[in-house]
Amino acid sequence: MQKTIELNGQKVVYTLRVHKRARGIRLSVASGGVFTVSASPSTLTSAIEKFIRQKSDWVLDKIRYFSQFPLRRAQGKPIGGKRHFAEHKDRALALTRERLAHFNQHYGFKWNSVTIRNQRSRWGSCSRKGNLSFNYKIALLPPHLADYIIVHELCHLGELNHSRAFWSLVARTLPAHRSFRASLRKIGVSFL
Repeated sequence: MQKTIELNGQKVVYTLRVHKRARGIRLSVASGGVFTVSASPSTLTSAIEKFIRQKSDWVLDKIRYFSQFPLRRAQGKPIGGKRHFAEHKDRALALTRERLAHFNQHYGFKWNSVTIRNQRSRWGSCSRKGNLSFNYKIALLPPHLADYIIVHELCHLGELNHSRAFWSLVARTLPAHRSFRASLRKIGVSFL
């Protein structure tokens, strides 16, 4: 659902996505300056708008930055389209399985399944049942950023939160995880 909010005297259009499983409010800005807000059905509009206003400098900065990059197309096919997903899904699955096996030598975690999805903003998830899910676009990222997302979700098998213990797990194999996270934010992947 399209909505408008005024930030620092500037009207900003955003898409509100309501998800049952959403925890808190999540902001993301992608190529073309496309601004998306995700929240749970129980989140009040006033709380969403208050959160956006608190992050107004971040939002406006990212919209300005990403407005200069139009949404790219691959061989005439829109990124995120069914054909683009079909072309890269197997590669993404092979990549995630191979890198999970590589990094899990250090952790020894167990998971139930690994799936690849076509999602607009989420890059990975780990369920309480130990199911790992990744966005197919992970196969299009630079290897060190793909590794960060894979390790991030792998470590949720040990800590299903973002506590110090979780970040300590991530740092075991990716000591530079903060810089990788910053790089992902620069290309429009937000963890807010």
